[in-house]
Amino acid sequence: MSYSEKEALKQLPEASSWPKFSGTGEYDSMELIDYIDRLFIDVPSIPDYWITARLNTAFKGRASIWYTEMKEIHGKRNWKWWKSQIIQKYSNGTWIWETTMPFENDKYPVDKDPY
Repeated sequence: MSYSEKEALKQLPEASSWPKFSGTGEYDSMELIDYIDRLFIDVPSIPDYWITARLNTAFKGRASIWYTEMKEIHGKRNWKWWKSQIIQKYSNGTWIWETTMPFENDKYPVDKDPY
């Protein structure tokens, strides 16, 4: 393991602290996707497989069953592929619009200064 990988691993939050995804929440899929996308921004040297290897800890309930079946069928895949599959399975155009806007407003309100 290279020095940069060791440093990246130190910055990677424990998988137990990641948002959980059940496939039934109002926008828990968006929360998980946003969280993982931000990990890649915050820790740019993080290898993709470190994220995808921990995905199983984020899924629960019906989403866990779906994830297990998808992994058995398709094998190991990168985050970009998993992200598209989550969106394809748990969203559509209307859902994305109705879900993304409330999610963005809840997590990143325009009227509040985050600093």
